[in-house]
Amino acid sequence: MAEGFDQRYVRTRVQLHGLADGLIAGPQYRSAGTIRLSVYADGFGGAASPLSIRGMRFDWADGSAPLAGTPRELARAAGVDFGAPEDVYPATGLVDAETTLAVDEAAATLIIRSHHAGSQALRQLFTEQQPVLWPEHFDVAVSVSDVNYGVSAGDGYHPTPYAYVGPWIPRTGSFWNAPFGAAYPLNTNDDCAELIIGIVEFFEQGTAELEGHAP
Repeated sequence: MAEGFDQRYVRTRVQLHGLADGLIAGPQYRSAGTIRLSVYADGFGGAASPLSIRGMRFDWADGSAPLAGTPRELARAAGVDFGAPEDVYPATGLVDAETTLAVDEAAATLIIRSHHAGSQALRQLFTEQQPVLWPEHFDVAVSVSDVNYGVSAGDGYHPTPYAYVGPWIPRTGSFWNAPFGAAYPLNTNDDCAELIIGIVEFFEQGTAELEGHAP
């Protein structure tokens, strides 16, 4: 039976998450002491290192290679060791160093577009914040007044991209539709501009709900 897009998406999401964790955040943490990643229009990379994934390629300071082969082979090409940051967050265990990568380009494009739209929406609303792509959960987010705002590429709660508002103190009411607060599944057919509009509206609604309702 032919593999459907949903299956390719989840496999790609897991593999890109694992690469963000072990191929970029881990080496960066060992060299620069930070796990923070940055979001680009065409991918993501270390906030304090030249390691990045742009489209279907892995880039480093003086080279580039297709997203193919194994994570260990890509790490060796860049002169780094594959492995997650140590003692920072629970190990994700998503991708083994010897996993043969099978990143689907359409799925990768959707992940990159969703993260970029989330980053732009966060910058638009929270102008004093710097959105961070966190390797533990593979979400781009900021924290403002004890509330997490972000966009996830998907996870066990929801397999495809979604925006979320996560107050540190749980809230009740119809808006709060997820265990961690509120979730807004992204329309996977929207372009980046359309995604930004929807995410901004969702974040604004979340802010209004928080301002108008006590915990």
